[in-house]
Amino acid sequence: MTTKTILFRLFILFSVSLTSCSKTPDINNATMLDGDQIFDPSLYNPEKYLVSAGIANPNAAQLNTPVVIAGHGYSATTFEWDEFRTYCDLKADILVSQVLLGGHGRTYEEFKKSTWQDWQTPILTEYNALRAKGYTNINFAGSSTSCPLVIDLIRKGEIGANGMRHIFMVDPIVIPSDKLLSIIGLVGPMLGYMETTNTPAEEGHWYHFRPQETLKQLLNLTVKTRKDLQEGYSLPPGIRVKVYKSIKDPTADAVSAVLIYKGLKNSDGSKIDIEMIDSEFHVFTRLAGRDNITQHDRDNQTHAFDDIYKILKQ
Repeated sequence: MTTKTILFRLFILFSVSLTSCSKTPDINNATMLDGDQIFDPSLYNPEKYLVSAGIANPNAAQLNTPVVIAGHGYSATTFEWDEFRTYCDLKADILVSQVLLGGHGRTYEEFKKSTWQDWQTPILTEYNALRAKGYTNINFAGSSTSCPLVIDLIRKGEIGANGMRHIFMVDPIVIPSDKLLSIIGLVGPMLGYMETTNTPAEEGHWYHFRPQETLKQLLNLTVKTRKDLQEGYSLPPGIRVKVYKSIKDPTADAVSAVLIYKGLKNSDGSKIDIEMIDSEFHVFTRLAGRDNITQHDRDNQTHAFDDIYKILKQ
């Protein structure tokens, strides 16, 4: 460890000791997802979000229709894929399952005690439920943290050449842009939690406070994913992957896409498809709730949705 690194860590510890007077956040139950009054709507009406729950007895046409399991990122909710669902509903020939990651969309305390394996479970549950019903064209679209969760499922052989066709990754996080995450194990116990800034429209859909316990889980997941990718492995036959990555992503370093590109190969040994996007957003496909949206941002979202749709219909 260099002197510069030691001094930086001491500075962080000193800053935390001065600014973090309480390890328990002040939660506004009426406005924040962190409280005990606002919950993700998929918990109340799963049939409106999950294809497996919404279609009791799918017909032959539905069983052959592309189904996209859409997974959101760390500290987010199903809201992150609402715009994609609206897009697909207008097309009327794509089905979307918006999966709520385990531990998310509930109280701060429930989020705090969840592990990354908990986050992962609903993705696999919906995948297996669709397979059990007989769906033949299952796909995945993940943003941010959902991407390493699915990469891990591929690595373990739990999803593969048994119904899955396409995997789309939007701003996958393997290397965080915020390097403070790498020392969360050191500063986390003193910090207790980290506070984020949400717009008023985002407040009920993202956690305002991020428990240090969940940040450790995120770090563990990204470190594991990085090691797995460095070892390298191939996709099961029949599965294709495309990654869309913001160039100036404030949350997931653009190097994340490079590591996936180098570490994950198609079954025939060829390279997976990577597209770098001229965007400063993390999860550029989600515009709802953001401030200062430009036409360029809208064009990026439309391009990604159109491209995913085109690939699904090939």
